[in-house]
Amino acid sequence: MCGIVGLFLKDKSLEPKLGEMLTSMLITMTDRGPDSAGIAIYSKETPGRTKLTVQSNDPETAFDGLDKALSTSLGASVNMRIKSTHAVLDIPAGTTATVRKLISDMDKNIQLMSRGDSLEIYKEVGLPKDVAERFEISKMSGSHGIGHTRMATESAVTTMGAHPFNTGDDQCLVHNGSLSNHNSLRRKLRREGIHIETENDTEVGAAYLTWQMQNGMTLGQALESSLKDLDGFFTFVVGTKDGFGVVRDPIACKPAVMAETDQYVAFGSEYRALVNLPGIEGARVWEPEPATVYFWSHDNTPTNIEKAA
Repeated sequence: MCGIVGLFLKDKSLEPKLGEMLTSMLITMTDRGPDSAGIAIYSKETPGRTKLTVQSNDPETAFDGLDKALSTSLGASVNMRIKSTHAVLDIPAGTTATVRKLISDMDKNIQLMSRGDSLEIYKEVGLPKDVAERFEISKMSGSHGIGHTRMATESAVTTMGAHPFNTGDDQCLVHNGSLSNHNSLRRKLRREGIHIETENDTEVGAAYLTWQMQNGMTLGQALESSLKDLDGFFTFVVGTKDGFGVVRDPIACKPAVMAETDQYVAFGSEYRALVNLPGIEGARVWEPEPATVYFWSHDNTPTNIEKAA
């Protein structure tokens, strides 16, 4: 049992409150997942720049002078913001692979949390309230975000085992459920050259979507394909640079509820995660249908629903 939340803002005036609203939603789901928690925030891009969010269990040592060392090795400016055990590295666009290799050579204990032009992921072991406070999530602004509270069933309770999982640029996934064929699929994806860091079944789900999109599928098509190729029970919420998508398996035994107003679209594992959102009393509230892909994008604000065959 885990808790999922998601918030996609249509009203730009709410963007400074995104972190505050997501934090409240996440904390409400604490009893669904007290082991660890994480939040993905999509904020404004900087032209010509991209970001890596990294983590270390010894941040004072690992992050000391990391930006200067990377700037020297790269021959270009690298800026760094430290937040507790995480650091956000602002790097030149097109240098992600190079910087990842440089970091690995400098300190193999520094772990990658996310990569992308607008995405930042913060996750750690602990209660959602403590994790959110550690990273000051409530002070963050952005256009959309997703979050997760974990009750571990498939793998160890670690920072890397917490959700969200990032396996492609500006793409991440949170999951409630259990995938039964993740071991065989992990082996297949690794043979296809997809990097998978952990033994967590959710990372396999995220990597599967990345693989399908690298092979030319849209996110909607990849989510539809997942209904055929992934065995088990699952509710997925996927974040992309432009928006977020939702899909439930054909049986849909994992709880989910959505709400939409002129200002936002919200997702929660339970309705109580949504009750403090502005204007919720006038929202259209519904339970997402089984085997149906829902997606909202800032390029195409109206709801786009694709019924899987």
